[in-house]
Amino acid sequence: MVNELHHFHVADYIIFSITMVISVGIGIYYALSGGRQRTTSEYLVGERKMAFLPVAISLLVSFESSIMMLGVPAESYVYGIQWWICNWGYLFSEVVSIFVVVPLIHPLKITSIFEYLEMRYKSWYVRLIGTILGLLSTLWYMGIVLFGPGIALEAVSGFPQWISISAVALAAVIYTSIGGIKAVIWTDVFQSIVMFSGMAAILIKGTIDAGGADAVWNKAMNGGRFNLFNFDTDPTIRHTFWSLFFGSFIRGLGFGFNQPTCQRISSTKSLRDAYKVILLTAPLFFLTISVACYEGIVAFAYYQTVECDPLESDQITNPNQVIPYMVMDIFRYLPGMPGLFIASLFSASLSTLSTGLSSMSAIFLQDIVKKIYRNDISEMKGTIIAKLSVVVSGILACGIAMLIAQIGGTLIQITSTVLSAFGGPLSGLFLLSSLCPWANKKGALVGTLISLGLCTWLGMGSSFSKTLKKTPWLPPASTDHCPFDNLTSWVDNNNTIVINYTTTKFTSTTIETTLLDQQPKGLDRFYSISYMWFGGIGVVSVLVVGSIVSLLTGVEDVDPKYIFPAYSWLCGCLPKPAREYLQCRMIPETQDTNGNIYKKPNVDNMELIISNNDKKLTKNGEEELKQLLNSQSPGNDET
Repeated sequence: MVNELHHFHVADYIIFSITMVISVGIGIYYALSGGRQRTTSEYLVGERKMAFLPVAISLLVSFESSIMMLGVPAESYVYGIQWWICNWGYLFSEVVSIFVVVPLIHPLKITSIFEYLEMRYKSWYVRLIGTILGLLSTLWYMGIVLFGPGIALEAVSGFPQWISISAVALAAVIYTSIGGIKAVIWTDVFQSIVMFSGMAAILIKGTIDAGGADAVWNKAMNGGRFNLFNFDTDPTIRHTFWSLFFGSFIRGLGFGFNQPTCQRISSTKSLRDAYKVILLTAPLFFLTISVACYEGIVAFAYYQTVECDPLESDQITNPNQVIPYMVMDIFRYLPGMPGLFIASLFSASLSTLSTGLSSMSAIFLQDIVKKIYRNDISEMKGTIIAKLSVVVSGILACGIAMLIAQIGGTLIQITSTVLSAFGGPLSGLFLLSSLCPWANKKGALVGTLISLGLCTWLGMGSSFSKTLKKTPWLPPASTDHCPFDNLTSWVDNNNTIVINYTTTKFTSTTIETTLLDQQPKGLDRFYSISYMWFGGIGVVSVLVVGSIVSLLTGVEDVDPKYIFPAYSWLCGCLPKPAREYLQCRMIPETQDTNGNIYKKPNVDNMELIISNNDKKLTKNGEEELKQLLNSQSPGNDET
């Protein structure tokens, strides 16, 4: 029965151990092969010679960690399948990445995404604030990813969380530090096979034990889990169609403008391969999120079948433990299968963690160390520093994972809240930079700082407010066949409901209605905004404040290669003066007699900056200007 004490079989430990050994072995192989990771180019971007297929798989699993394997099913189990709507937001954001991010970033041949910010604004301060936000966002994300396997192993075997967290971190640090981006990418390919095998096994066996696909559908419908379309526009409702779609769209844009994506785009052989990476990743990401949502529905149907909800009966205390607990139930007579699940879970976490560690090393080296040494650092020393930063980042991620263990809540909500606080302003900064030619460094700095303050305030308030009511779970599965001594009372003698963030329960829709009718007061009205809107608030505040400050302080010249030509596409029917106004002071392009396009400065400016050689000219040097233009024209025989 579901209440039996769960134990790992020796076969489970063998399968799990093999997965970890192979992962580390791949890192050792790439540490000893090729150039042996002695240059930063090989270590961080694979010498820009990686094939598109392994890069696409690596990018896919980089964003599908324990958060996807535990958090999404937990979300479906207690709140319904609404999260599936996020697929469409992510899909549209991938389209934007194809048309904006890839053609903008790949030709620049950069290693760190934040190099773009300094190129765009000619300002290290803008690059610095982007770097800080990127480091914080990546570090917290790695901590959340590490937390997942810890709670899973604790649920199925009683294994202490800190040991699981340390084991995953150690394995990832070893193969990432010695094998570089090549080891990360090819380990991701291997781990994706393990991960998808584990997910498939759960779906097949869980569906069979729940009575078949029809039974799963019917039980989920009767349990209120197919609550897809809520078109309410109230921003305080936890999940609606609008908050999920637009929230995931904004978050998906953040995935496009982040360091892991930049490294993978930059590691491909050509722009064509970079396009293929995004085109292949988008539908696979849609499919895996759909499967993860269905896993939660299968778990609910299974426990409705056996009539013993593990959350309601206090056999587990956290919704993120539902899937590993079910795995131990349905595979209790099949030694090795629980080990496959734990291996797939650890593989998912390792893939994301190693990606984060590689990203942290690239950011630290390119955006901090090389700026301090003014790029006067040898390849060998730079590679050593990058490897050491992997170790330090792994230690910091472990500490954050321990902290997150004390917060509680579903992994999905924790992740979205944390990433919105840092990711919203960061996404807004990149969108302002790439879509708004009028944006200057002052607008970028002020807009990002105000957005960061607003999102942090909102995220912290919503997470730690003691008076803010949390959205209750949907009605649980039956507990009729659970032992009586496992059930606990949760309503006191005065019929007062005690709400706990990690174990919010109810067994009556009347109670749910009563709770939802209680209107928040004071700052709680602000904190009650759905966490899915946090990222959008961050992006909009950067765009609005950044644009206003830029226009008030004066726009600056900007090279068109750092701007996505949205206004040429969307406003092509407008009069020329209107188009020029929208494009502000983008250095215009001209065409020679051979059809070659090159940058031509505006001679009406008091001071002209020729981007190719950073040479400053004034009106007093008109003859010098003419000579320079003739020499720079691609049609000139001298060039």
